Amino acid sequence: MNISIKLTGPDEAYIIKNMLPLYLHDLSGHYGLVEGHLPNRHGIFEDTDEYRTLADQYEVQNIWWDKPGTLYSFLIQANAMPAGFARIATPPYCAQGVDYFVSDYFLLQPFRGTGIAEQAAVLVFEQFRGEWELFTNPAAKNITGQKFWRKTVSRYTQGLYSERTGETFDGNKLAFRFDNRGLQPL
Repeated sequence: MNISIKLTGPDEAYIIKNMLPLYLHDLSGHYGLVEGHLPNRHGIFEDTDEYRTLADQYEVQNIWWDKPGTLYSFLIQANAMPAGFARIATPPYCAQGVDYFVSDYFLLQPFRGTGIAEQAAVLVFEQFRGEWELFTNPAAKNITGQKFWRKTVSRYTQGLYSERTGETFDGNKLAFRFDNRGLQPL
């Protein structure tokens, strides 16, 4: 299967926006009945009841295309079909000392377990050189995600990364950090 990533512009934003509710639904399964990961009273996965429809949610996502050079939305494709997305933030949208932050990473169910997620993550990492950080939920409900990121980051960096569980700007997370400036380009 041919795996590729594509930096999207505003004209293709709708593809990632179409997948966003599925991503947020998936996240809710990792967090259970935790505030911030439940649908609002309108059935939309957002922190406020202000969003009544998916169209409302579409608008709030525009920041990802309004700040080129700072926020990056990559479409993951498998044989030219949408398979998922990766959203990468740079300062000031990440922690101090971090150049690139994996804000969101999602692969649609039919493509999981095929190696596509790891291949796409490496393609994303190869887009930029610097200090990277990504978070995942440290809870037992997310063992699959933890194993995925541990395996993917370890292979990509040949074991040259750090991992810690603790408080972040986004709550208690399992955080991975690595610097790919010294790695040979793939």
